[in-house]
Amino acid sequence: MSQAYQDLLIELGTEELPPKALLKLSQAFQQGVEQGLKSAELSFDVIRAHATPRRLALVISKLQTQQNDLTVERRGPAVTAAFDEDGNPTKALQGFARSCGVDVDDLETMQTDKGAWLIFKQQQKGAETASLLPEIIQQSLNALPIPKRMRWGDLPGEFVRPVHWLVVLLGDDVVPVNLLGLNSDRFTVGHRFHHPQPIRISTPMTYAPQLESEGHVMVDYEARKQAIHGQVNELAASLGGDAVINPDLLDEVTGLVEWPVALAGNFDPRFLELPAEALISSMEGHQKYFAVRAKNGDLLPHFITICNIASQDPAQVIAGNERVILPRLSDAAFFWETDRKLPLAQRQEQLKTIVFQNKLGTVYDKSQRVAALAASIAQQMGSEAQLAERAALLAKCDLVTEMVGEFPELQGIMGRYYAQLDGEHADVAEALDEQYRPRFAGDDLPQTATGIAVSLAEKLDTIVGLFGIGQPPSGVKDPFALRRAALGVLRIIIENQLSLDLSRLVTEAANNFVDILTEDEVTTQVMQYFYDRLRGYVIDQGAKADEYESVLAVLPTQPLDFMQRMKAVAEFRKLEQAESLAAGNKRIGNILRKNEAEQEGLSVDTNLLAEPAEKALADQVVAAQHALKPLYSASDYAGVLNYLAGMRETIDAFFEQVMVMSDDEAVRNNRLALLNQTRALFLGVADISCLQE
Repeated sequence: MSQAYQDLLIELGTEELPPKALLKLSQAFQQGVEQGLKSAELSFDVIRAHATPRRLALVISKLQTQQNDLTVERRGPAVTAAFDEDGNPTKALQGFARSCGVDVDDLETMQTDKGAWLIFKQQQKGAETASLLPEIIQQSLNALPIPKRMRWGDLPGEFVRPVHWLVVLLGDDVVPVNLLGLNSDRFTVGHRFHHPQPIRISTPMTYAPQLESEGHVMVDYEARKQAIHGQVNELAASLGGDAVINPDLLDEVTGLVEWPVALAGNFDPRFLELPAEALISSMEGHQKYFAVRAKNGDLLPHFITICNIASQDPAQVIAGNERVILPRLSDAAFFWETDRKLPLAQRQEQLKTIVFQNKLGTVYDKSQRVAALAASIAQQMGSEAQLAERAALLAKCDLVTEMVGEFPELQGIMGRYYAQLDGEHADVAEALDEQYRPRFAGDDLPQTATGIAVSLAEKLDTIVGLFGIGQPPSGVKDPFALRRAALGVLRIIIENQLSLDLSRLVTEAANNFVDILTEDEVTTQVMQYFYDRLRGYVIDQGAKADEYESVLAVLPTQPLDFMQRMKAVAEFRKLEQAESLAAGNKRIGNILRKNEAEQEGLSVDTNLLAEPAEKALADQVVAAQHALKPLYSASDYAGVLNYLAGMRETIDAFFEQVMVMSDDEAVRNNRLALLNQTRALFLGVADISCLQE
């Protein structure tokens, strides 16, 4: 039978969906239906998701209209057990035939390596796709990530918002589906204001064009998003500037409108005396407006709003938005003036009222710990400890300001502004913003020495504190963003080329928690956590897993040093001697592990060296110990491994010509000691036996 294919449209019409969740809901709906079709073994060409504030929709091209027919096969008893001596069917065979609903004569015989068996074969006709769709759609809706579902009226079912219509078209035909108290048909609804009347959808492939041309609805989420992006940029250019387009705001606005129309408005230039970030947060957070910057980066007294309607009187719409933004910006100005009346330093006492974590104390307590650690880090970096300590003490003071209370995303940024106004040192002010960097993957790192010290101290205090009270991240739960903090610590140290000992810093951080931490081996736990994060970091950088494992085996505690060793190992493995030396090191390691008790405290006695090959190796080991000292001092790990590569022939000759496990105990122990010294040369950089071929 030749298989038939048709296009499918599914649309669920609703009250306005949460704009920030719209894209996630749409993607989840697509994944659910896609998985349902695949589980039903129904093939299709392309599945395309559409989403607007009032609808979730899927258009699926060339969907198989019926499952493939299947041959169902059941194996019965073996032929030897199916008939008695007279050739009559046994009870076992008769029972099998009855269970299949056929006579014994209808069964077939199948030959296998283990003998002959009676089997029953039956052709099972594939189900029609239309009959499977109701369950597939229902299951996908049930699986949507909706934290709180709602009921409305006396209708059955629950959803994130009340639903009003349901379209399910397979080709030209409506598929009968009843969901959430609705029966499917082919009528959708256009824009709430431009075209509130029903629209008859002809086919799935005319769905999006019909809604746009007849209904004033741009149903394609990405196309609508690009349209908004283009309109905003074009309008900003006409105002002589560039739009400030926050990706999150762009997504949210895309989820708010079905027919986007960009309009520009103005505000009083006197508000430009406020920090630009405060104005932008006010415009974005309260009104969903896009700000406009001049070519030199200064903010312009304009904003761009996205309307959900093509108004016949745009000037009136603009005037309304200008009236609305005035009190918002006035509030920001009030916060700015109020906050400036009290210096940051005088706000420290207020931090005692904010709990950081129940067991770890208040934000004030945390500031004291971070100040001590930041001063120590600054000293280790060779920078000014007093500046780092001062910055750490002021770091969280902007949390109790009016501006940050209204716009939490400005913490650190407002601290920098207020510190500058208070006459604090420039590095101290900058550190109040830099303490939060990197805020996300790929974000800029702190650049000032003071900012680096405070940022590291802040993150280390949080990580050590949470581990120390037995609350490390678990699964997907990471309420204090420890994963991001740990990666931030590693990036700051490595990418700023800082020779800081992470184990020392972790220990210092732990010591600042006087009689608070309850976990044993906190430093060990935290260091293991950092090593785990470092693994992901280096692999993302293109390193190989076995290179990481080879360096991890010697547990360097300086992240920068760890990276230098990895680079050396990566270069070493390109040498022709690398494979042989890795195998030799693995062999040495195995021998030493098996005879660990016998080698304790042993040193090489040259008088016990008898074979030429072991004498040659002993001579090379002594020479290497002297030659490598300056290379180790300079952290020239590539030079070390390059030098050791020259020992390949000597090591190979040793294993070919020398019996390590001699019957003479003294000779055996001497050879074990020699191997121990040989391996120690390599372990000064990494355990190259971890390298795979």
